[in-house]
Amino acid sequence: MGTTGTTTATTAEPREAGHSGALRAFRWSVRARITATVGLCVALALAGAGLLVYLLGLERVHDTVRTATAQEIAELEAFEEEGVDPASGGAFTSIERLVEEFLLRNVPAPSELMAGYWGGDFETRSASSRGELVDDHGFVSAVRSRLESGGSATVGTQWGEVYLEVLPLQDAQRTGAFVVAFFVDDERGPLHDTLRSYAIGATLAWLVVTGVAGWQAGRLLAPLRSLRRTAEEISETDLSLRIEETGDDDLTELTRTVNAMLGRLERAFQGQRAFLDDAGHELRTPLTILRGHLELVDPGDPEDVERTRDLLVDEVDRMARLVEDMILLTKAERPGFVTPDLVVVDQLVADVLGKTRGLADRRWRVEAHAGGAAWLDEQRITQALLQLADNAVKHTSPEDEVALGAEDAGAHVRLWVRDTGPGVPDAEKETIFARFARGADEGGTEGVGLGLSIVAAIAAAHGGSVHVEDAAPRGARFVLTLPRERKEVAWPAS
Repeated sequence: MGTTGTTTATTAEPREAGHSGALRAFRWSVRARITATVGLCVALALAGAGLLVYLLGLERVHDTVRTATAQEIAELEAFEEEGVDPASGGAFTSIERLVEEFLLRNVPAPSELMAGYWGGDFETRSASSRGELVDDHGFVSAVRSRLESGGSATVGTQWGEVYLEVLPLQDAQRTGAFVVAFFVDDERGPLHDTLRSYAIGATLAWLVVTGVAGWQAGRLLAPLRSLRRTAEEISETDLSLRIEETGDDDLTELTRTVNAMLGRLERAFQGQRAFLDDAGHELRTPLTILRGHLELVDPGDPEDVERTRDLLVDEVDRMARLVEDMILLTKAERPGFVTPDLVVVDQLVADVLGKTRGLADRRWRVEAHAGGAAWLDEQRITQALLQLADNAVKHTSPEDEVALGAEDAGAHVRLWVRDTGPGVPDAEKETIFARFARGADEGGTEGVGLGLSIVAAIAAAHGGSVHVEDAAPRGARFVLTLPRERKEVAWPAS
């Protein structure tokens, strides 16, 4: 009696699947897109993880089935070689005695069925509730086709998929086989139960994650919706609305940036509106004077015509200065108004002093030095200091002193013009740099109140400031505080 080796036979049937569908375009909100993207990514991740678990589990099931059947076959082969037939006290010489004694000594697993085949039919089998398997046509055909070669096969039955291993046997009288059958679905059942539980848990997790993503997307995009509503509500006459700032993330920074932009726009529009109102008011007076004198002039009186001409020329000159100052202030609200370069501060003050001596007969001098250099627009700072000097001339007499000075203030440099005139009342120190603002004692002086506002604009364009303070022992000191290093300025400068 002898045995033959085992072989494994596998079959696979390719299956083609196709699908067709029409693409439809939807106009989704950003929140819906974010939620859908997160939902899709989570679904793909959960499905991929589930598929991987299933494939690994399925492979483990197949390994378990193959290992179990191979173990039974190996045990029978070992029993044939080493076992003793109780009837004869020697080696087994009959297929029937070998299989029957083996089945008596081995208890198969609930998922296994072992049977002996000889004489054209299954003559013995292990105890099983599914013993009718030996009568299944597909199972019998698979066994008969492997009686000589042995091997394995997978067949479909009413009990599901069955994996079988055939070991050919032979004695002196007959040829047969030992068959081990394994009900694969018994092993797949726990795997399927696990996958069903996973599917339920994954679905709940997907719903939770998608819901949280939708809620969080709505929360994160709330500033954008508020921005849209605010933009819809903002009109050209009301720029005071602002977006509510909540949190501390990129969208909050965007909100702060937009609010800062709205603030700059509001200040710019308010400044333009006030500028136009003040300019209209200031231009109305010289125009009224021109019209009134033209209506009253006597063409037949040469002296009257001469006096009227001189008066009108003076008013036209004043209007020209007003327009030039207005244009300058308009340029001050644009980038490029100043072009800083490295300037030696003390040399700048000395140069300005040389130019101020031609303004009027005053006691001019430099009273302090700063030392070092600073990034300044030399022409604009000269313009500002000359304007302050001219302002000091208007409020002083030849006996008064007008002094220029500079001092180091760490990261800043201070430049000033001091006079010994009447000084500036405390009530006017905050408003004197506003456009068209004029002191209470300027009724008889020339100008329309734009000189000091030009000085303030030049200081702001440098990233600095200007203020006025009382001088000792008397008079006023106008001080420019300017950064030494180049400084980026948000426009409009204010």
